[in-house]
Amino acid sequence: MKYMFQMVMDCGHGLEKEINKRWRTQKPIDIKEIGALFTTNVIGSCAFGLECNCFENPNNEFRVHTRKFFDGSIARALRIAVTLGFPSICRKLGVIFFPKETTKFYMDVIKNIIDYRESHDVKRNDFVQLLLNIKNGPSADGNSFTFNEIAAQAFVFFLAGFETSSSTMTFAFYEMAKHQDVQDKVREEIRRVVAKYDGKITYNGIMEMTYMGQVFDEALRKYPILATLERIVTKDYKLPDEDLVIKKGTKVLISLQGLQHDPEYFPDPEKFDPDRFSPENKDKIHSCVYMPFGEGPRICIGMRFGVMQAKIGMAIMLKDFRYLLHPESRNMKLFSKSPLLAPVGQVLLHMERVE
Repeated sequence: MKYMFQMVMDCGHGLEKEINKRWRTQKPIDIKEIGALFTTNVIGSCAFGLECNCFENPNNEFRVHTRKFFDGSIARALRIAVTLGFPSICRKLGVIFFPKETTKFYMDVIKNIIDYRESHDVKRNDFVQLLLNIKNGPSADGNSFTFNEIAAQAFVFFLAGFETSSSTMTFAFYEMAKHQDVQDKVREEIRRVVAKYDGKITYNGIMEMTYMGQVFDEALRKYPILATLERIVTKDYKLPDEDLVIKKGTKVLISLQGLQHDPEYFPDPEKFDPDRFSPENKDKIHSCVYMPFGEGPRICIGMRFGVMQAKIGMAIMLKDFRYLLHPESRNMKLFSKSPLLAPVGQVLLHMERVE
């Protein structure tokens, strides 16, 4: 993460410039789109070594294809549900999870990057380079990554990092705009820590912003990006006090939305309360009722990266500005017909400079 921090900050300078430009217009901002543009820039750089420049060009190909993938239409939601629910039938019928043109775009991008780096002996501190090092290095079992495996890992990193950062930033800013006391406390922490590091946002400084971390964790609890987790049973399991046995090989769906909104585990679950994740309270939360990125060996590959870039984005945006809800966004609607939780339409906020 430390190696990629400076690359994220380079994109952060573009975010800071954009926020100041938007403030001067005195028009409300769509935090959902701002987060998406920033995140696309970051992951384009840190995963693929590409400069997307989405603030200057919002219709950059990376942004266009990401927008297609996260299209919140009912048709898209139905395709996702069918491919996840009936994978073998979909394979036979040629129905795929990702839009074909999006898959082709990313595969072509990754292939061109790998071909160029290997033919020109180019190395860079990004995710694709990490995968190339594994591919070209010695392995314990004598096997190495194939191109398709590298492409798949890079694609998952992109999607996981994008959605973790972009959507959670949106939800966090929405809640902070509703709860100005929370926003003020985050801003005070950011300014205190930044002052400690000579006015700069640093890796160690971001790690020290514990209350901002609590806000991020609570946003993920209240608005889990993944509504469900899917796992395969590895051995027969008899439910306690029941006659039911779940057979090995059975697909199990775990409702994160249900767990993270269960009042038995999270009292008053609809309340936005970052103190649930304070140092004195966090250890009281059972690990298997709060798992927005999954749990165990299959935990989300882009988790730590997505969290880091979101915190950097939040620190940059909150340091000098206050955000207030626009009347049109007082009651944010959520698109619930997809495995990925997302706001419907724009999430508009007013900006005020804080001296």
